[in-house]
Amino acid sequence: MERWIDAKPPEREGALGASHVASWRERGFAFVESFLPEVLLAEARDDALEFFPAPGSGKSETMSHFGSAQRFVFPAASEATNRITLHPALHAAVAELLGVGVTDLRLTQSDLWPKYGRPPSGEWYDNADQRIHCDYPNHTLMHPPRWDQPEAVEIIIYLADIDDCEGATAVVPRQGRDDPAYPWPIVETPGVAGFDYINDRVSAERYLRDRAPEVAHFREENLYAREAKTRYRFGDVLLYRHDTWHRGTPAKKRALRLVHNLTFRKASSEWIGVIHAGWAWSMYRPEKLMERIIAEASVEQRAVLGFPAPGHPYWNRDTVSAVEARYAAWSIDMTPYRESL
Repeated sequence: MERWIDAKPPEREGALGASHVASWRERGFAFVESFLPEVLLAEARDDALEFFPAPGSGKSETMSHFGSAQRFVFPAASEATNRITLHPALHAAVAELLGVGVTDLRLTQSDLWPKYGRPPSGEWYDNADQRIHCDYPNHTLMHPPRWDQPEAVEIIIYLADIDDCEGATAVVPRQGRDDPAYPWPIVETPGVAGFDYINDRVSAERYLRDRAPEVAHFREENLYAREAKTRYRFGDVLLYRHDTWHRGTPAKKRALRLVHNLTFRKASSEWIGVIHAGWAWSMYRPEKLMERIIAEASVEQRAVLGFPAPGHPYWNRDTVSAVEARYAAWSIDMTPYRESL
């Protein structure tokens, strides 16, 4: 019998509210009805539909399910996805979950992913029907701290509707401190503790049955048996953690499911890496996109990208003047940094 989770609205404008925060901190996720402007989300979806091949076309068969081939990686060619990445409401939600200020957040991932409906190929790295997993191994050099010390928030913004696409995200809700599904440490998954990385569900579980039957049994009894699927609508937002068990399920045949994936960490957790090449690498693009983003961003938005906030030891009269000179062509306002000296 399938279990389903429905998104719930934010409790108040500009913030998630206590019930969503409690769900994320205790159960491992919060599933929230859209709290970002629908027009903005529709622009991002339309940008994606212009770029990704139509489902069923020959080109769609060759598209990777992992990322956008750099097209929508921040800073992206899509202005809409950039505005979503830097949206104050999104930053406020993450800060509320982690219990820090917005300037204590750092962006580590922003990309728009397609998922085409097709049968699983059975190849180890296939993404059509994922094995259940936690995301921390390819985000951090470390292991997540104990449950009550979260370091990062992962986000899926759905730019499609489950009735059209299927492909729900399945999560395993944590049931208290002694939940057998959440042992310490979390190593019962392919790609960790010497196990080969396998993404395809059937292949992964077959491998574990042969290599570590006790791990395969744990996963069957405690994870797959308890997973619940997100009944997502356009604009809904799933916020989860690096130590939340979850997986992607198959999309409907000849459908294209679009999601915007993002990750933010605490500034102090430097061992959580940036998934992409970083933001400064784009400074030599002829369109000068990143320069304009920095110049036009708020103090909080810049801080999320790693730009030192006012009062940081980096700032003195020389560095304020030098950074102002670098971005003068885009009329950057350095007043907050100068006044903090």
